[in-house]
Amino acid sequence: MTTPLPTALARARSPRAPGPDIPAGHQVTPWPGEPRPVPPRLDRLLRLSLAGGRLRPAASAGALHPVNAHLLLGPDHPLPPGRYAYDPVRHRLRLRAAAPAGAPPGAVAVLTVTARRTVSHYGHRAWPLLLLDTGHAAAALALAGAPEWCPDAEPALLAAAAGLPADWRGAEPEHALAAVRLTPGPPDVLERWSAYAPAPPPAPTPHRPPDVLVEAWRLLGALPGTATAWRPTAAPAVTDAVLRARRSGEPPLRGTPRPAALHTVLAAARRTAPLPWEVLTTPAALAPLAARAAGQGWLADAGALLLAHGCPDDAPPALIRHAHVRAGYAVGLAQAVATGLGLASRPVGSWQHGPGGPPHPVHALALGLRTRATPRTEGTDRP
Repeated sequence: MTTPLPTALARARSPRAPGPDIPAGHQVTPWPGEPRPVPPRLDRLLRLSLAGGRLRPAASAGALHPVNAHLLLGPDHPLPPGRYAYDPVRHRLRLRAAAPAGAPPGAVAVLTVTARRTVSHYGHRAWPLLLLDTGHAAAALALAGAPEWCPDAEPALLAAAAGLPADWRGAEPEHALAAVRLTPGPPDVLERWSAYAPAPPPAPTPHRPPDVLVEAWRLLGALPGTATAWRPTAAPAVTDAVLRARRSGEPPLRGTPRPAALHTVLAAARRTAPLPWEVLTTPAALAPLAARAAGQGWLADAGALLLAHGCPDDAPPALIRHAHVRAGYAVGLAQAVATGLGLASRPVGSWQHGPGGPPHPVHALALGLRTRATPRTEGTDRP
């Protein structure tokens, strides 16, 4: 018996603890093909957004990094036109399928998620976190210079454009959730790439997937899109030094930033995600939310909390996808702004039902004053 989406979202927000942990699987999907250097035009962009091992520019729940980038390269790049899988650990591309003649110009990244990586630790709470992580990856690309993104296209179109196989033949599937334009190209670029045949799947997985992972696959597959529309990334201008420096601070993040700094961070989030946003600073406002943050009681002592809320359990499936991806994107941009202001910050993605605070928290960014004793760690919340 399958679980309805509202029931699954309510379960993800319930006090029920996930577990036990399962193996996280491959850090990078083992697509076939020889590794090739990243073209110079894309080298800086990918290095400052997605590249790395557990420590990467884009925040991720538990530093598990489930988001993959499939690059669609046209004839205006040094590499042969085709579909490439990006290996962020080695900063290399693997040619999955060459493109026929007439491939559209430009470069596009289709962002997919490998659910096992996040399910391995977060269990039934994982699938909303996968949506938030997709938004963070898109924000990292935007901050590094990507001009446009497409957050709401039908997943079937995104998967077809990336050439994901219809039959994974025992390999664990990836689910396509967003696209980011890396260099200029035609508006119908996804439709044109989707007309090409899919590429072969990676090697099959020898083990039977656990039920919690199969359920996550089903839930991700039940999240539709609404429209294929390219939107300006609207990323704030930040220096390369800021992009290299942004990391999630080690809690607790004490010290309330100045009102002007909090206003700047709040404005960055509001510009990019149509959700209710608030900045909370008082102990009376933070304590109830700390009790609902999946065991992260340190939030009660944080200097401030930028919070997005307003997606109820029974929201339409397309809205659930839209709200979470957009919230992750906005928090990713806001974190870069906070870093540029000299603040310590840490995204918080796991939220539970409970009394107190705004209804239906979706995502947040804890903020504090940076001190010499505030080390930086990879990832985001990991209760």
